[in-house]
Amino acid sequence: MTEPTFELTLERIALIRRMVVAWNRDGAGAPIVHPDAPYGSTDRDGDIFNVTGDDDGADEEHRALGDALAVFTDNAVLKPGRYAYHNTLAKLDSDDVGDVFRDESTGETPEHVTFDVTEHHIALVRTLAILWDAARDVPAVDTQAPYGAVADLPDQHHEMQPALQIFLRYADLGPGDFRRDGARWLPA
Repeated sequence: MTEPTFELTLERIALIRRMVVAWNRDGAGAPIVHPDAPYGSTDRDGDIFNVTGDDDGADEEHRALGDALAVFTDNAVLKPGRYAYHNTLAKLDSDDVGDVFRDESTGETPEHVTFDVTEHHIALVRTLAILWDAARDVPAVDTQAPYGAVADLPDQHHEMQPALQIFLRYADLGPGDFRRDGARWLPA
C-alpha cells in the first residue's frame, strides 16, 4: 500500500509565510499558529481568499495547512543568520496564547523582532511535532512532547517561537508532492 501524498502548492507556501506564530502556554509550552489571526488578520477566510482566490474552499484549505506546515518544517532550507520580522502579535490580544517577548508586567511586546537563528534552532525546527489543535482549529506544536521522542527540553525551547516565525517567513521550499515516511514528510 502506498502512502498518500500531499501537494504543497504555491498558494499554501504563501499562506505559510503569512502564518503568525504565538506561544501556547499549555504543558511545556510550544509554538502555535495564532488562533485569532492565523494568517495575519482576524479575517481568516478573507486572508485565504486573498491568496487562493477561492471563496468556497477556505475551511478545507485552512485544514490542509496543518500538513503543509509539517511538510514545510521537514523540508524547507534556511541559512543561519540574523533575521528581522514585523511582530503581528503586538497588535493582537489573546488570553488563549502568548508571546515570549511580551513583558508580563506592562503587557508590551515589540513591534519588530531581530533574532539570530543558529544551526541548532534550524535542527530543532525539523524535529517539532506538528499536530492539529482541534480546540483552537489551527496547526500547533505538541505541548507535551514538542520535539517528539526527545525527553528533555533544549535550552533554546522558548526561542522556538521567533525561530519558527523566521523559518516560515524566510526558508526556501518550492511546490511539489510529498509523502509521509513515519513521522516525517519527504519529497514524493
